[in-house]
Amino acid sequence: MGAVERSVEEFLEEKKRVRNPLVPVGALITAGVLTAGLISFRQGNSHLGQMLMRARVVVQGATVALMVGTAYYYGDNPWKSS
Repeated sequence: MGAVERSVEEFLEEKKRVRNPLVPVGALITAGVLTAGLISFRQGNSHLGQMLMRARVVVQGATVALMVGTAYYYGDNPWKSS
């Protein structure tokens, strides 16, 4: 019975990835921009590092907006009282 429940959970996780394919992409882009910004700060290029940190905030905000928008579109409204 435990194996059946695990496969159902895996199926649901796979379905979430299909519904929200751009969220992992946004997370990877956010991590990449953050890494590039930290590297540029370490190399002493504070102007480029600051621009990359601002870009990270924009990309991270877009990723969160995409998550909320997709959840709302599919009816998973987290603010809805049950």
